[in-house]
Amino acid sequence: MKALILVGGFGTRLRPLTFSMPKPLVDFCNKPMILHQIEALKAAGVTEVVLAINHQQPEVMLNFVKEYEKKLEMKITFSQETEPLGTAGPLALARDKLIDESGKPFFVLNSDVICEYPLLEMIEFHKNHGAEASIMVTKVEDPSKYGVVVMEQESRRVESFVEKPKRFVGDKINAGIYLLNPSVLDRIELRRTSIEKEIFPEIASEKKLYAMVLHGFWMDIGQPRDYLTGQRMYLNYLRKNMPGELLASGDGIIGNVMADETGVIGERCLIGPDVVIGPGCVIEPGVRLFGCTVMRGSRIKEHACVSDSIVGWDSTVGSWARVADITVLGKDVQVADAEVIQMSAKPEIIQKV
Repeated sequence: MKALILVGGFGTRLRPLTFSMPKPLVDFCNKPMILHQIEALKAAGVTEVVLAINHQQPEVMLNFVKEYEKKLEMKITFSQETEPLGTAGPLALARDKLIDESGKPFFVLNSDVICEYPLLEMIEFHKNHGAEASIMVTKVEDPSKYGVVVMEQESRRVESFVEKPKRFVGDKINAGIYLLNPSVLDRIELRRTSIEKEIFPEIASEKKLYAMVLHGFWMDIGQPRDYLTGQRMYLNYLRKNMPGELLASGDGIIGNVMADETGVIGERCLIGPDVVIGPGCVIEPGVRLFGCTVMRGSRIKEHACVSDSIVGWDSTVGSWARVADITVLGKDVQVADAEVIQMSAKPEIIQKV
């Protein structure tokens, strides 16, 4: 079975992290974002993954593929666009990589999505309805902010899509995970095309599109605030479903904390809840961390406080400094002793100069 992951975006909303690393390789809970999806696909029986990348993504993507092809024993290939093709055009470009004599359906995933990935359940759902395409949907509290998927309640057949409805028509939105028969590729031209706005409405009009409701957490982690919300959801999922696995415990640990075993945490620290500490990090004595990520190789000096923020790779937060309110530090940033960096109206992004 095959899958395609849409990774062609430029990651502008996660700058300055994406100045140093392609967005799919930015760490999320101590592994590259895209690796969460690839591991889930392997667990569902997928043997070949196509990464639909843009024309500007660097060689570090190739190095990632070489490393994880061996580790996961999967075939991972690129399909590289030379101009923007939207969310459907990349499927047409990768047609020859997705179609084979088996005629099996293939997965398509948006690379920003983090969830429980019930992909085996989706395969069964797709088999049972027997139509051309399946999309995963998730429930939201305020559907007026999104494009809503309107469907029959019993059959789950999709009837229509309504963008930011002013009156209630449903509370399910597209979760960015699809299972498609190869025939869907015949509907897509090799040009800039939207699968959500052009292809899916066409399939729905022919009564060949069904929606599987995702139970459990879901988040698009493509911007800092949602990244941190997704982190909290993911750590809570680990706590409930894999007790003790990957999560730290002990004196000074509050709630859900993931700390790489190569990290060092000093005395009298208060860590958590909802904190991730990456490999090789040094957390000096008296530090307070909550609702944040400290990425690989970073140092938080004594009595500093980091809250609701992202500290990029190899950065240093000085003694008694404070980083707060959805601040994002890029790679190798130095925050001076006693300096205060926090968001005012929008996320503050700090990069090395």
